[in-house]
Amino acid sequence: MQTTPAVALPLEPYRSKTLATWLALAGGPLGLHRFYLHGFKDVWGWLSFVPTALGLYGVQRMQALGQEDFTGNVLVVILGLSLASNMLHAIVIGLTPDERWHPRFNPQLAGRQDAPAAGWGAVFGVMVSLLVGATILMSTIAFAGQRYFEHQIEEAHKLSQ
Repeated sequence: MQTTPAVALPLEPYRSKTLATWLALAGGPLGLHRFYLHGFKDVWGWLSFVPTALGLYGVQRMQALGQEDFTGNVLVVILGLSLASNMLHAIVIGLTPDERWHPRFNPQLAGRQDAPAAGWGAVFGVMVSLLVGATILMSTIAFAGQRYFEHQIEEAHKLSQ
């Protein structure tokens, strides 16, 4: 009796929730967490370069032209919001329960009792992301508010003269 050879199924790569959390924290503006989770075909990963590059251009404009540069101010706010959203991504990734993480990113481990848990690394990543993200978001809001009201005062002075 002839037996058919067993077909080797390709192994799905293991996606660590802890590593994804820290990649979103440290490399989120470059889309590293998106590439890690979804591969290099992920459009959102590639598009995450755009607000980061625009924001860095805004920082460069403000250094060269000063804080009165309206375009530089807007681009710096875009950078701040982009960085804060990446911290939010890190928080969401880190707080995703393992029961939902494995079916989505590690289907070979879905429903298994011996599936590895994320552990404290993801928790510390969430804590750092919360601290950094809140600081960036509050700084961005304060900067945008200050520039907005200064612009309003300048326009009022122009009208009064």
